[in-house]
Amino acid sequence: MKHIEKIKAAKNRSILYSNIRTFFNDKDYLEVETPSLSSTLIPEATIENFSTQFISDFFPSKELYLIPSPEIFMKQLISEGFPSIYQFSKCFRNSEQISKQHNIEFTMLEYYSIGMDEKDSIELTSEMISKTHIKNAPSWALPPFRKMSVNEAMIKYTNIDLEKCQKQSQLYEKAIHLGLNGVQKNESWESTFNRIFLTFVEPNLPQDKPLILDEYPKQIDCLASNKKNSPFKKRWEMYIGRLEVANCYDELKDVEKIEEYYKKEYANIIKERSQSNRVIPDIDNNYHNFFANFPQTSGVAIGMDRLLMSQMEVDSIEGVILFPFSDMIT
Repeated sequence: MKHIEKIKAAKNRSILYSNIRTFFNDKDYLEVETPSLSSTLIPEATIENFSTQFISDFFPSKELYLIPSPEIFMKQLISEGFPSIYQFSKCFRNSEQISKQHNIEFTMLEYYSIGMDEKDSIELTSEMISKTHIKNAPSWALPPFRKMSVNEAMIKYTNIDLEKCQKQSQLYEKAIHLGLNGVQKNESWESTFNRIFLTFVEPNLPQDKPLILDEYPKQIDCLASNKKNSPFKKRWEMYIGRLEVANCYDELKDVEKIEEYYKKEYANIIKERSQSNRVIPDIDNNYHNFFANFPQTSGVAIGMDRLLMSQMEVDSIEGVILFPFSDMIT
């Protein structure tokens, strides 16, 4: 990135962050700052982690991990009685692609709204982007949002009704009918869905306005609550152009389900990584107890580098990060 482009990116980032802080402060959200290092992580088999070692002459050494998101600490604060909160956080994910859309270190805006659900968070996020965007941001990157459920998108672009394909065998047959290469009969429902979605749906999503894609299948396990009498979760993602920019949950509060999620995800991590030198993070086996009195809450995570890319109409993440990781390895 040229010198003048670096200055422009830095100025725009500063303006955007300042505007967002004003927006949340005016709504009485409390800005918090939580650690980038943690002794435990929320187990997520799809996310690779960085580890390091604490060394001291006075205390036992201990393995620590760079956080992939501040979720583990922010949810603990909510459980302790904090009001609605937000923060800008440096996050780290290992084995990420080095591409126009990915950097192993990135900035995330995460906010948790007490008393709200995921539908309320759509309106909050729309208002936030409308009021905080940088000057001359393109109209396609700004609200009003388009809205579509995952099932509506699947029906529109693949003619697959997920409500009628709840079994792996049913979804497999649909994938074969679409002519999808590489699909395996014995793979998980989630794997087959991801193949179909990434091949036929995501490339065709509308790009004239930011898109809220909501009601993700319950087979894609996460810490979002289930939609009542439905095979879908109360979760949405936001796309701007071709970029996935945000993720939102109506936060799961069921202690037993959270404990079950931890055990399942950690077992998957052990299975997939035990025969390699990939990091297997420690987990807090009592973390689920934080949710015994957890309030109704909706959490949103926004990739700030990607949000800035869209508002500056830059086609590579290297155009908004002053020292991208790609510069360090080339």
